Amino acid sequence: MYHFDFANMKPFYIQNGWYWLLLGAVISYFCGCFNFAILIAKLKHHDIRKEGSGNPGSMNISRQLGLKYGILNFVCDGLKGGIPVVAGFLIFKNYYFAGTSVAVSDFARYLFAVCAVIGHVFPVTMKFKGGKGIATTIGLFWCSISCEVWWFAFIGLAIFFLLFFYMYFTEWGSMGSLFGVSIYTIWQGIIFAIRYGEVITNAYVIIMFMFLFALNLITWIAHNKNLKRLMAGEEHHTSIKKMLAKKKKKKA
Repeated sequence: MYHFDFANMKPFYIQNGWYWLLLGAVISYFCGCFNFAILIAKLKHHDIRKEGSGNPGSMNISRQLGLKYGILNFVCDGLKGGIPVVAGFLIFKNYYFAGTSVAVSDFARYLFAVCAVIGHVFPVTMKFKGGKGIATTIGLFWCSISCEVWWFAFIGLAIFFLLFFYMYFTEWGSMGSLFGVSIYTIWQGIIFAIRYGEVITNAYVIIMFMFLFALNLITWIAHNKNLKRLMAGEEHHTSIKKMLAKKKKKKA
């Protein structure tokens, strides 16, 4: 686990530097507003909002245009969430909140993360009707946790492959996606609980856990229709097997 050397870090006075956090939050939101699914579909002469489920996200792209385009969109959306959190970590990694033992980078990267996901799900550029935030959320968690220790990236990748196989065999794409977000959240929550166990009631620490909860809440709310269809047995199946079969036929 990453350990901060507070003795060699500088104090960050929120009353004097709050605008840097605000600026990062605003930039993160607008990063989230850019929708790669619409761009990829447009390049293929499609309007993804009028096809399939109508959701401009990786799952629908995969169903309508093929798995390779879905993967491309997933990576792009993941980076859309990952870049802001890595930036937050690098910019603030040498600072701690004055009078506390709380690293500013822990707070900043999840503040930026929440803003990026809000931008993806509720983009001002698309009349607040965006995607469902799964790729962006998984991407930001993977990048953020990898900031802790570089080899955590491989554990995060292993979790992703487990989710892939879950969706491959069950064909429940939305449920697998939500499980993924929850697993990453629990992992990061445990790290924070260990790191800040002695100051768990600190306001900054509480807000950080609220950020983690918000990431889950936003993605689960964005999937409310999927969950209702799932309960009614009417949910769209995401058959990776069929996508791969189509790819083989095209090559043949």
